[in-house]
Parts: sequence; structure tokens; C-alpha cells
Amino acid sequence: MEPTRCKEFSKVQWRRRRRRSTAGRRGGSVRLKVRKLQKLIPGGQGLQPDRLFLKTADYILHLRLQVNVLQALSKIYQP
Repeated sequence: MEPTRCKEFSKVQWRRRRRRSTAGRRGGSVRLKVRKLQKLIPGGQGLQPDRLFLKTADYILHLRLQVNVLQALSKIYQP
């Protein structure tokens, strides 16, 4: 394939991706994602997005700590 065709093809793909991502309601998808995140995080229902993101970060750290503890325990109790 010629190099110019590859460049043209990649430009077309980029344009298509951009059109898809900006098409439709912009704010609606963010609100939907925030609502889904509120359902995933314990105690996240009804929180404002800024508080929800802080609580999400704390929850991720808590889950990482649990994983580390369980990995340490599994190393101790391996046969």
C-alpha cells in the first residue's frame, strides 16, 4: 500500500471516532456514568460528584489493601 493512502485511511478513522464520541447528548452520558458509579460504591447514593470521586478513590485504596492482606495470608498458608 502507498504511504499516502495509509495516512488518508488513518485520518478517516480518527474522524469517525471523533464523530461518534461527540454525537448525541454530551452531558447525559456523564450523568449516567455518575449514577452507575453511585450504585457501585457503598454509600455513594445521593453523593455529589466531587464527594463521590473522593469516596471512590478511598474505596479503591481499601480494596487494594484487602487484596494485599489476602495475598500475604495465602503465602503464609500455602502447603
